[in-house]
Amino acid sequence: MDAPLGKVTHFFDKISVAIVALTEGLAVGEKVKFVDEKHGVDFEQTVNSLQLDHKELTKAEAGTEAAVKTIQPVKEGTLVFKL
Repeated sequence: MDAPLGKVTHFFDKISVAIVALTEGLAVGEKVKFVDEKHGVDFEQTVNSLQLDHKELTKAEAGTEAAVKTIQPVKEGTLVFKL
């Protein structure tokens, strides 16, 4: 697997949204994989919702912290890979 495109810095469990510190760009419609071997997290999903400062985006740039709606809970430190 390539280098991760980001890491989860926070997770809001009530709304199932992960804040991801991005090291490369991410766009709605792209497939990603969340991996955290320590906590047994390993799943793939398509990015359907992407926000920055509560504004809906179609693409988030590297160096930003974007909010991504997730299909499963994740923990801080979970790595995010582009598929």
